[in-house]
Amino acid sequence: MLLQSTKLKLTQLFILYKTNTPNTKIKTQTLPLILSFSRTLTTATNESPNKNDAVSNNDQYFAAIHHVSNIVRRDFYLERTLNKLSLRVTSELVFRVLRACSSSATESHRFFNWALTQPNYHPTSLEFEELIKSLARARKFQTMWDLVHRFNKSQSHSFSLSPETVSYLIEQYGKHGLIDQAVEIFNKSHKTLNCPQTIEIHNSLLFSLCEAKLFHAAYALIRRMVRKNLAPNKRTYAVLVNAWCSAGKLREAQDFLEEMSRKGLNPPVRGRDLLMEGLLNAGHLEAAKDMARKMAKQGFVPDLETFNSLIESISKSNDEEVEFCVSLFNSVCKLGLSPDINTYKILIPAVSKAGMVDEAFRLLNDSIEKGHKPFPSLYAPLIKAMCRRGQFDDAFCFFSEMKVKGHAPNRPVYTMLITMCGRGGKFVEAANYLVEMTEFGLTPISRCFDMVTDGLKNCGKHDLARRIEQLEVNIRGI
Repeated sequence: MLLQSTKLKLTQLFILYKTNTPNTKIKTQTLPLILSFSRTLTTATNESPNKNDAVSNNDQYFAAIHHVSNIVRRDFYLERTLNKLSLRVTSELVFRVLRACSSSATESHRFFNWALTQPNYHPTSLEFEELIKSLARARKFQTMWDLVHRFNKSQSHSFSLSPETVSYLIEQYGKHGLIDQAVEIFNKSHKTLNCPQTIEIHNSLLFSLCEAKLFHAAYALIRRMVRKNLAPNKRTYAVLVNAWCSAGKLREAQDFLEEMSRKGLNPPVRGRDLLMEGLLNAGHLEAAKDMARKMAKQGFVPDLETFNSLIESISKSNDEEVEFCVSLFNSVCKLGLSPDINTYKILIPAVSKAGMVDEAFRLLNDSIEKGHKPFPSLYAPLIKAMCRRGQFDDAFCFFSEMKVKGHAPNRPVYTMLITMCGRGGKFVEAANYLVEMTEFGLTPISRCFDMVTDGLKNCGKHDLARRIEQLEVNIRGI
């Protein structure tokens, strides 16, 4: 009964939205009922004695949020429509709607102005800063500053913006090439916006300067940070190194890291790793590969995160480079690198796609020995590679083993296996996996049913084909 009642309420919601025209009289109070029934996600979860009731309450609440967000984004007369809904406006409601409509800055601003006119609603900095970010993202800077000044006058206490929001504004100005405005915000952040000039704000200004290719100014900013005893962090180094590498100034990046090291300000990660990440971010794969080779020959072990980024970028750029990734992997492992599950998630699919089945099995066994339980994303590429080579019996045996030793196969794995069986003419096996899939509660896609039934009929298995057709009827109710 609860589920039927929920469906009825949600149906009334969307009927309300579709039929909301100037001549329509709205008499339903469904939306305020839902909002008052589940005020917040936390409240609904904590107060409900039944877990299923809590889930249902949360579904109603977020359905209401979704409905209001659609009105804000799409309704030309959104204020009139919202007034007819008789909403109980809360800070959480406004924040969630503003976040859902973050790509519609003008409409979000109209919704916020409407919310201010509602009784018992008092805006907090959370909603205000969310709207500020949306306006900055849409380059509506004048509207943004008008809102800031209005909000500042309405506050009885001192007005302030969080360092996160100030950093975001500085970076948005930098991305749009408005470097003078970015510097202006940085300079007045402490006095006007009551926001301390933290390391994050310095990093944002550094990012904006680098976006404008003002490397000397960026370097001067770092010297100023050092004089103020503000120690640079990893992002400080990464922003400047990435910018120099993007501009092809690898020598300047190396000189900067060496100078910082001489001053006793070593980066949290090694300079070589920062340089390699900078080359990868700039798209200079060959230069990154050369640096990786030199590091391996000299006996240096790269940072694990940097190594994963390197092999992922190389393997995605060209399938022929997979052998280089495997060779580099073997070299750095001998030097002491301990790969994690992300390393195997990158290498095994790439190696399998390149047809290196034996190497893929070696990597999978290596991950199992290190205590990693195989995910479907790890063993599915191996199954597909074996099917492409016509090794269906080996693929079926391996799949049966993974169902025991690994994580349970998901819908994409079964879909891939059924598709490969169909391409290889193994329609009886495809039918078996189709039935097995449904037994695990996974619904096959229509294409799998069509392929299996057509294949069974073509090879004379009419009885089995009728059973598969009946299975589809039972599942889909057609």
